[in-house]
Amino acid sequence: MDQKGYRRGSFQSATSDEDMLEIAGASMDFSMADDDPPLDREMGGFSSYNGGGMNGTSTMMDFLEEPLPGVGTYEDFNTIDWVREKSRDRDRHREITNRSKESTWALLHSVSDAFSGWLLMLLIGLLAGSLAGLIDISAHWMTDLKEGVCLAGFWFNHEHCCWKSNTTFTDRDKCPEWKSWSQLILGHGEGAFAYILNYLMYVIWALMFSLLAVLLVKGFAPYACGSGIPEIKTILSGFIIRGYLGKWTLVIKTITLVLAVSSGLSLGKEGPLVHVACCCGNILCHLFTKYRKNEAKRREVLSAAAAAGVSVAFGAPIGGVLFSLEEVSYYFPLKTLWRSFFAALVAAFTLRSINPFGNSRLVLFYVEFHMPWHLLELVPFILLGIFGGLWGAFFIRSNIAWCRRRKTTRLGKYPVLEVIVVTAITAILAFPNEYTRMSTSELISELFNDCGILDSSKLCEYVNDFNSTKGDDLPDRAAGPGVYTAMWQLALALIMKVFITIFTFGMKVPSGLFIPSMAVGAIAGRLLGVAVEQLAFYHHDWAIFSGWCSQGADCITPGLYAMVGAAACLGGVTRMTVSLVVIMFELTGGLEYIVPLMAAAMTSKWVADAIGREGIYDAHIRLNGYPFLEAKEEFSHKTRAMDVMRPRKNDPPLTVITQDTMTVEDVETIVTSTTYSGYPVVVSRASQRLVGFVLRRDLIISIENARKKQDGIVSTSVICFTDYCPPLPPSSPSVLKLRSILDLSPFTVTDETPMEIVVDIFRKLGLRQCLVTHNGKLLGIITKKDVLKHIAQMANQDPDSILFN
Repeated sequence: MDQKGYRRGSFQSATSDEDMLEIAGASMDFSMADDDPPLDREMGGFSSYNGGGMNGTSTMMDFLEEPLPGVGTYEDFNTIDWVREKSRDRDRHREITNRSKESTWALLHSVSDAFSGWLLMLLIGLLAGSLAGLIDISAHWMTDLKEGVCLAGFWFNHEHCCWKSNTTFTDRDKCPEWKSWSQLILGHGEGAFAYILNYLMYVIWALMFSLLAVLLVKGFAPYACGSGIPEIKTILSGFIIRGYLGKWTLVIKTITLVLAVSSGLSLGKEGPLVHVACCCGNILCHLFTKYRKNEAKRREVLSAAAAAGVSVAFGAPIGGVLFSLEEVSYYFPLKTLWRSFFAALVAAFTLRSINPFGNSRLVLFYVEFHMPWHLLELVPFILLGIFGGLWGAFFIRSNIAWCRRRKTTRLGKYPVLEVIVVTAITAILAFPNEYTRMSTSELISELFNDCGILDSSKLCEYVNDFNSTKGDDLPDRAAGPGVYTAMWQLALALIMKVFITIFTFGMKVPSGLFIPSMAVGAIAGRLLGVAVEQLAFYHHDWAIFSGWCSQGADCITPGLYAMVGAAACLGGVTRMTVSLVVIMFELTGGLEYIVPLMAAAMTSKWVADAIGREGIYDAHIRLNGYPFLEAKEEFSHKTRAMDVMRPRKNDPPLTVITQDTMTVEDVETIVTSTTYSGYPVVVSRASQRLVGFVLRRDLIISIENARKKQDGIVSTSVICFTDYCPPLPPSSPSVLKLRSILDLSPFTVTDETPMEIVVDIFRKLGLRQCLVTHNGKLLGIITKKDVLKHIAQMANQDPDSILFN
């Protein structure tokens, strides 16, 4: 309940429209000018729509005929009251349903209200898909720009530039229309000087892209950095971070995501695309009254937007819905499931229509395998799962240690310098190795690829015996010199990716973790796949191979091992299971490989959980001190509500407001001298009999409006929270009635209630606070932050870390 930084009149709006931006999206302009109040002038005709509590009174304030601007809304870095928000929506829906029977216009309004959710999902899918297509096309072009330029049109990337070329298939990357920087500047591309010039241009472009990205983030939208998924999980749990899903964040994140990916840093665009899609959802919510004015309904939309983000990131609509359900959403009713599916479908269809890669696929590394796998291959698949779990646990611990160091030392004061240094190291190490020089998505595509007759990659330079070739299927063959060279280069790429990603994730540029994690796993999987393939080729008479892998047969698919390794490492870092498997099989277009993927994903999760139970997003939530109550963990300690509530034994008594004996001056003194975000209302200080609960914000706004608009309200006016106020002398000033902002049904528990029940109530109902009573008398209060601090204390962690940082 602590709400530091309150100052008198702080609910007044500044002039900039960004200051009225999002409280996790909610419109927050509290000026008394021409703007509509956030809780609604449009709903003014619905008498029971009450933003001030659940008592269903006919007017918001006793001294006004219309709702007050700001009453029932929330301050920045506060938690919403899920119960109150859902109650408001039920009241609104009930009123619309009742009025729909009165006239045709009201019936049409009821139909449009019901349809508005689906229309909103359509708009989110269209916008998210369009932005994803723009990001894909721009990033592909700018990545190739580091190596050269197309003479036919500088806006073409390398692949598109060579489409109309007459070069042979084997020389398709050496078309005359595409010139490297050395060819453009020196006139030739061979020799040491040409290599050094290309090297230098690669590093310069990388530094320019990353510098521009970090300067844009620092100057215009600090919230555009990072992945965004930890913050979105926190916002969906009910926390408010104003501006995090605003229009400036959307614009800057879209631009800087392209720059960051193009710079060659070890990061991906998939995680930030979820943030981009949620920004789209939040901004579009302002077009629809019922979503603009209800924080709980808005979060249902954001859950669907997250699904659309993953849908366009991986071309996996079903995987996107499951990701939203499994990984990010806190409240996910059945209606949200259907709408998430629709939004993901529209987003994927929009991206498919744009066709950013020119191959009718939604992602660069789409692949199809045709050979079945054998039961004995589960052994290497499980080994890849173990590797993924170990890598995930190692990465989380190392990255969190580095991010904590960044927060607590001078390093955090120089974000631009940090980005420049990491980019320079990455570019210098990446250029000499062709597998780190290419974009990470292209690397994954290369590793997933199943070698065919026409493949010219080093990974496919086997010793060919065309006499044994049957149709399109190539038998297992002896590795040629190109394969061995590729193995050494991939081993070096693996070491680089493992360590450089630790320092990259968390910098002040947009950075996703899906692609780097998949790259680490895909490299490890391809190395293991080639090793098993060569083992089967040279020792096909061994007992483990003799039954199913005869000489000349195509038994082992190294690309499949790369795919399983990618799933294992991504699962080890994020602890995803069901959604991960579905995303991977949507990527490959085959159901046949679900069992290997499931085996690797579950092994990875078990191994990683044995070392540390937190996934990377939960670890960053805890590092940043976000008030997120994890629904997956059980509370098993035997403590009671009285052990956690405030005030404690030696603390000052609980601050309360009486129902009809305190003056305006008394209440203003309490508000200015404390930092709590709400106060219990009691019959009297002597009896401590509970009446209800009033929010600090509603109290401030109501008193200040009453002073301006109601005659006779002065500092000595009595505030009354009941229907019938006690009689006062005729000379007394007017009474200020505030019953309509009082929540008459606050949640209460007794002092002997076990904390495991209290924690369960907070998790399942999304409470902000819970009052503690004994024999009907008010004893204390438990807030969400108190619960989080208690859980941290029971886990031997620092309880003071549970606050927004």
